[in-house]
Amino acid sequence: MLKYLLNSATGLAVVGVVTLCCQRHVTAEDVDDRPNILLIMVDDLGWMDLACQGNQLVETPNIDRLANQGMRFTDAYAAAPVCSPTRAAVLTGLAPARLRITNHIPDQKRFIPDNPKLLPAPMLDHLPLEHVTIAERLKSAGYDTAFLGKWHLSGNGSTRDGGKGRIEFAPENQGFDVNIGGAAYGGPPSFFSPYRIYSLPDGADGEYLPYRLAEESISLIERKREHPFFICLWNYTVHWPMQAPEDLLKKYESRTGRGLNDTRYGAMIEALDVSIGRILKSLDDSGQADNTLVIFASDNGGFGGVSDCRPLREAKGSLYEGGIRVPLIIRWPGHVRPGTVNSTPVISMDFFPTLLELAGLESDPSQPLDGESLVPVLKETGTLKRDALYFHYPNYAWHRSNRLGGAIREGNLKLVENFDDGSGELYDLANDLSEKHDLASERPADAARLRKRLADWRHETKAAMPLPVAQNDQ
Repeated sequence: MLKYLLNSATGLAVVGVVTLCCQRHVTAEDVDDRPNILLIMVDDLGWMDLACQGNQLVETPNIDRLANQGMRFTDAYAAAPVCSPTRAAVLTGLAPARLRITNHIPDQKRFIPDNPKLLPAPMLDHLPLEHVTIAERLKSAGYDTAFLGKWHLSGNGSTRDGGKGRIEFAPENQGFDVNIGGAAYGGPPSFFSPYRIYSLPDGADGEYLPYRLAEESISLIERKREHPFFICLWNYTVHWPMQAPEDLLKKYESRTGRGLNDTRYGAMIEALDVSIGRILKSLDDSGQADNTLVIFASDNGGFGGVSDCRPLREAKGSLYEGGIRVPLIIRWPGHVRPGTVNSTPVISMDFFPTLLELAGLESDPSQPLDGESLVPVLKETGTLKRDALYFHYPNYAWHRSNRLGGAIREGNLKLVENFDDGSGELYDLANDLSEKHDLASERPADAARLRKRLADWRHETKAAMPLPVAQNDQ
């Protein structure tokens, strides 16, 4: 088993595991018309952080064009209001509650507020190998698999070792043939080279990370191959630190007002758009655009310090809409009608069964799935069977303002349950997107019904709950 691959674009060795020969169930003679899959996930991109979502201060022409060529979802949700749980949910099709990965890794005691009523629920600091990832399923079916960017599912990363963390749980050990940039980091030490990421050799001084990952993606896309590809480009951007190319920083330095809390953030968003544009152009130039499914999503709501999430309430780290409602665009030429806007509530776990269906694979009856295939929605041939989405966040975020709790959305009704005092808040999202008018006292029957559904779901998933302070030493 080789541990290094030579990058054809840069001539640099990148960490990877070559298993193309020994684990393929599909031979060269089995070439078919199954789509290539490009799954782009942005870190901390808020629901209102794109021009096509209504933000008038940012310029995102390439992502807007992607939306015009595919389906834009207005009611898409991240599995959690922070990054690691959502990433694990995408890879496994399982809810964070079921995975016992319910906060950003590692869950840190320094985020616990002074004199707390509850201590956070216990959780894992990695994605266990026992879970079969979507990369492993697609790889077994003949897909070439590659991971680029932010992983954050392998323990606690340190700049002393380039963010290796617990290497046994890294992308190269979770079904990906190639790992370019994946590490235990929650955010990069720097968006400019030197990056100090073990799986990404540094480029020239000052090279910009989103542009570098775009070039690495293009190299993979344009590589001659006999099998379809599955590429996860999970950008470190637009996460902190706020760093962008100088020309874009100057362009945005006077753009203030509703839509941006930090002009540097606008520059980062446009730099992201530039990088996405280059990748989409490579699909066009290589003749692969028509046979490539492109998913563009975010891992949680925008970071409130820089992103203006209005009209949504709150931001990353919260179970209100600003923390969990995210942009989602899916382009699938010949199957998804261009320029469509869909209001179906969907969630991160849906990607797993969707990609299984596209690859002609059956779900494993011994492995429960918390998502549902979006294929009938994408093709506009049917609707989803479920009638509710569930959320569980029993941990503290870094800003210490969040309340530990859970949430359920059923139709247009959303219940937020607060674990510290047992209270519940009920909102009608169709008429109150900003969650300003709590209907719990006006519609007690609905509130009680949804609370029971949420409790039953937690029981079914064996969700870990916060602990009373008296049971633990802080």
